[in-house]
Amino acid sequence: MADPVRNVQDALDSFAEHWQPRRLARVNDYDVKVVKLLGEFTWHAHPETDELFMVLSGRLVIQLRDGDVDLGPGDVYVVPRGVEHCPRADGEVSAILIEPQGTVNTGDTPSERTTELRELD
Repeated sequence: MADPVRNVQDALDSFAEHWQPRRLARVNDYDVKVVKLLGEFTWHAHPETDELFMVLSGRLVIQLRDGDVDLGPGDVYVVPRGVEHCPRADGEVSAILIEPQGTVNTGDTPSERTTELRELD
C-alpha cells in the first residue's frame, strides 16, 4: 500500500517545537523532514552525507567557516558532506530537510540539541 498523502502546511501546523524535525515522507533510503527553526543551532558536520535545506517561510542563514549562505522562501541549498555548518534563524523558519535515513541532526557533534527523528502524529 502506498504512503498516505501528506500536506506540508498541515504537517508544520501539527507541532510547535523548534529544531525537532518530523518525518514527512521516505524516498528510497532518504527521509524528507519538516522542521521549524528559531535561534542558532550548533556547529556540526555530516561526514558521510550532504544535507539539503529548502526554506518554505522565513529567512535562514547557513553559517559556514568561510562565509554565510542566506536563504529565503523557495531557496534550496545543499551543505556538502563533511562541511562544518551552523544554521541560524533570527525569526521562525519553516523548512524541509532531505537526508539519508538515520542521519543525526547534530551530525558529528552531539549536544543538548541532538534528537531522534520524530514521526508526525
